[in-house]
Amino acid sequence: MAAALIDRGLEAAAAAEAAGQAATAIQHYRDVLALDGANAVALNGLGLLLLYGGAVDEAVALLRGATLADPQAAMLWLNLSSAHRQIGDIGSERAALAAAIDLDPYLLPALIRKGQLHERLGETARATAAWRTFLMAVPPDAQQPPALRQLVAHARAYTARSDAQFAEALSAGLATGLAQYDGAERRRFDACVEHVLGKRAIYTSQCAGLHFPFLPAEEFHAETRFPWFAAFEAQTPAIRAEFEALLARGADGVEPYVDQPQGARANVWSELNRSKRWGAYYFWHYGVRRESACAACPATATAIDIVPRVDIPGRAPTAFFSILEPHTRIPPHTGVTNTRCTVHLPLIVPGKCGFRVGGETRAWVEGRAFAFDDTIEHEAWNDSDALRAVLIVDVWNPHLTDAERAMVRAFYAAADATGLNPESPSAL
Repeated sequence: MAAALIDRGLEAAAAAEAAGQAATAIQHYRDVLALDGANAVALNGLGLLLLYGGAVDEAVALLRGATLADPQAAMLWLNLSSAHRQIGDIGSERAALAAAIDLDPYLLPALIRKGQLHERLGETARATAAWRTFLMAVPPDAQQPPALRQLVAHARAYTARSDAQFAEALSAGLATGLAQYDGAERRRFDACVEHVLGKRAIYTSQCAGLHFPFLPAEEFHAETRFPWFAAFEAQTPAIRAEFEALLARGADGVEPYVDQPQGARANVWSELNRSKRWGAYYFWHYGVRRESACAACPATATAIDIVPRVDIPGRAPTAFFSILEPHTRIPPHTGVTNTRCTVHLPLIVPGKCGFRVGGETRAWVEGRAFAFDDTIEHEAWNDSDALRAVLIVDVWNPHLTDAERAMVRAFYAAADATGLNPESPSAL
């Protein structure tokens, strides 16, 4: 009998609220509480009505009672936080919001109130973190009602201002301490700071084949690790002359760099598959010297001999002219093994060309070599109206010791000798 009366009382209270009859609703909630003093719905409903009506002290007591009656209901804790906010009890407001978010980490009204609380108190770092959490929880823009869109816009603007202030203050704070270091010394630390500021992602090696652990995942290697660069770069005019002569002869011997097996599913390489838009003229291919190419371009072959190449029978080195036709892009991709790195010697570089490895984008400079880890995501583009040409050579990862290089050679020799290695060139 009492249960039925309680249900009817709650229904009557809800109907009165919907009709805007606050006094009637309050009386129905009081009648319910006379029958069941721990009814969370009645405690919450009456508490909110009294809160909006100005009876704040009683409202706080009722809303606290609601959370005691049903401590697992996140919305009850959110309502209690609103009451504490109205009476200026910041500590209790924080605690109630924390309880609501602990119960429902994606409760948008609670995330909004948390951002507003920290912003109201001038707690910029906490407000930024709270608004950032809110932005991760909101639905896509197209699904947001107008009121939510306004809050999203506020959160984005607030976090952007805070991030800019943090970056400016951090730069000023570091200026004196960093002045003693040159660009090469600061390169990795600068990337660290850019990541902290959300301006740069950190990329790791993604190896399709042998992944040698504990090697630094460096996007571009420091030039100081390649003391032979100067001698190699000095050959650029002769190498370029031979490349231009090759083109004048009709580029005989240039083949598509991408050559996927018949029946390969559509993938990022489909557009370039078996296309000379990205062409290769090989001097070394899978560890085999192309004698005809070396004879046709003797200065280039001599320059490649300067390079301390990877030497793994049947696998490496690979050395070739990489030819990228106008308006051609090489999609983001990763390489086979981090035991090597790749050296580029740019020969012909028109404008609107670029190269990205991980979080760093560089422009090729004709005659200026660089080395990078090709197991870190990288991509290239030629958006110009002219051809781009680079000489590419594989070398050992400079972080490998001589002993480790010998062991890598031994690994491949043993693995391929089994006839069971699915990554052997003969199996691909």
